[in-house]
Amino acid sequence: MKTAIVHEWLISYAGSERVLGQIAGLYPDADIYSLLDFLPDGERDFIFNKHVNTSFIQKLPMAKEKYRNYLLLMPFAIKRFDLSGYDLIITSSHTVAKGVKKYPGQLHICYCHTPMRYIWDLQSQYLKESGLDRGIRGVILKALFSGLRKWDVATSKNVDHFIANSHYIKERIKKAYGRDSEVIYPPVDIENFKVNEKKEDFFIAVSRMVPYKKMDLIVEAFSEMGLPLIVIGDGPDFGKVKRKAAKNIELMGHLKVDVLKMYMQKARALVFAAEEDFGIVPVEAQACGTPVIAFGKGGIRETVIPLSEKEAPGMELKHPTGIFFNEQTTSALIDAIKRFEKIEERFNPYDLRRNAEKFSKERFDKEFRNFINGKTAGFSNKAI
Repeated sequence: MKTAIVHEWLISYAGSERVLGQIAGLYPDADIYSLLDFLPDGERDFIFNKHVNTSFIQKLPMAKEKYRNYLLLMPFAIKRFDLSGYDLIITSSHTVAKGVKKYPGQLHICYCHTPMRYIWDLQSQYLKESGLDRGIRGVILKALFSGLRKWDVATSKNVDHFIANSHYIKERIKKAYGRDSEVIYPPVDIENFKVNEKKEDFFIAVSRMVPYKKMDLIVEAFSEMGLPLIVIGDGPDFGKVKRKAAKNIELMGHLKVDVLKMYMQKARALVFAAEEDFGIVPVEAQACGTPVIAFGKGGIRETVIPLSEKEAPGMELKHPTGIFFNEQTTSALIDAIKRFEKIEERFNPYDLRRNAEKFSKERFDKEFRNFINGKTAGFSNKAI
């Protein structure tokens, strides 16, 4: 079966791109489509340096830096991809990729990282943080977003089968689209992260600097406590976060993977404040034997075993891998850090490693290929 893989944008190597790369490795003959492709030549290995078919947005002014400003054009752009020559379409979607045009006789399988955050649960936050929640612009944008939600629901009907990246997202797909989905956790390169038993006196936070990641909250908490913190990541909020950082906090910006791993292996704990769909970084930290202090909502509840039974009824608590805080506030995070310091010795690095191994690349490959083969076997006599 001739196969197309469709992604939203290729700007950096983040969580959804790791999934894209793994899928591309499973189907090396597939063609790749993306609204934008600004990956540097030296950072294209994960898609095997393949040519990427892009949309007209690629050529619009400031598309690389301001691509999110073209959100309202993306549904139109994704529908203009001509995929009529393919038998199987696999979309890697967190915004509009699933909205590709499907022709009779085609099979469309969507790996859904999340229904579009901007127009569902984060609409108010998105408009407020963009300064677009007031006046006539706010009224117009809210009306446009209402139309975009209708488009999002309508295009979900063109998907034959949904795959969710967590049970948390499975519930969101059901709520937004009224569709069932199969859960296949994203692939984490566990073998590339090694356990280090000897921890040093600092904490670590790793994330893109965008509002919902709440990196400013982490920096505020550690500035108040005076504990050493290493912050790794870059993005639009870098300047905002830096202005809040006291002398005990070091902002490293974007780092190469090998350097990031070194800090992750040596840190006392990873601090994670986002409500994440899945969260690959906390799994990588556990693979290093590093505990996780995290906001206890979203996909993190499926990847981290918290110390308190109250936080995770019914879960096996003999081998905890982290602790949760239940509000995205500095006071809640500070309380969690203090609790961690009291029981830090209870975290066994090898227990953390074993928990992380449940999310390996090999497990993803097996589950994803079995899912695709099962659906194509019923669709055609030829499995991929």
